[in-house]
Amino acid sequence: MARNAFLPHPRRTAETVVVIGLGRFGRSLAEELVQSGTEVLGIDTDEDIVQSLNGVLTHVVRADSTKQEALDQLGVAQFDRVVVGIGSDLEASILTASLLKRMQVTEVWAKAITAQHGLILEQLGVDHVVFPEADMGRRVAHLVRGSMLDYVEFDRDLVMAKSRTPTEVVGRPVGELGLPDRLGVRIVARKPEGSAWTDVDPGTVLAASDTIIVIGTAGKTEKFCSRAPD
Repeated sequence: MARNAFLPHPRRTAETVVVIGLGRFGRSLAEELVQSGTEVLGIDTDEDIVQSLNGVLTHVVRADSTKQEALDQLGVAQFDRVVVGIGSDLEASILTASLLKRMQVTEVWAKAITAQHGLILEQLGVDHVVFPEADMGRRVAHLVRGSMLDYVEFDRDLVMAKSRTPTEVVGRPVGELGLPDRLGVRIVARKPEGSAWTDVDPGTVLAASDTIIVIGTAGKTEKFCSRAPD
């Protein structure tokens, strides 16, 4: 295969991404990227997986990502981002990440299975280490425990939750409620029943049927959302 077979057009934004390891995480990520208009090169060692994604991803090839010659041949270093989605083979994950950093890939993301795995990836210089299983576990725990409809954690100091509207905030302008000072949260968006999402300003009056987006710390946001009716 020619070195430039998958050489992307040089761009500053992440218009081109390589996803190495096309298991559940890698496949889901790659398909979502393609749907958003990103050019994706998928790499896996399993021929059945590669065949199943032929025509789904922009390019998909069978290759051993622990071999630098394979990565060189595919022009991996020329892509905007590279994601190492290998999970079941920790040695392959670590070797691949190490190779990518030595190749001076612009930005490397890598999936970690354990805290120790993540620490090794960080020590190798991986730019972004993600823990999808742990992150999903925390998210689901909050959803199971409270009345939130959805939950995204950016940091312990900042989370965003989708919730039904607590009775105490219905019928009064949001600016008069003093939520940031009293409860440590802000309501930033609302979705009236049957309508689209709109921004919330100090004059917005919420209805009981509204769905709302709330931001704040994890504890305060969860506590506020727990006031919403079931």
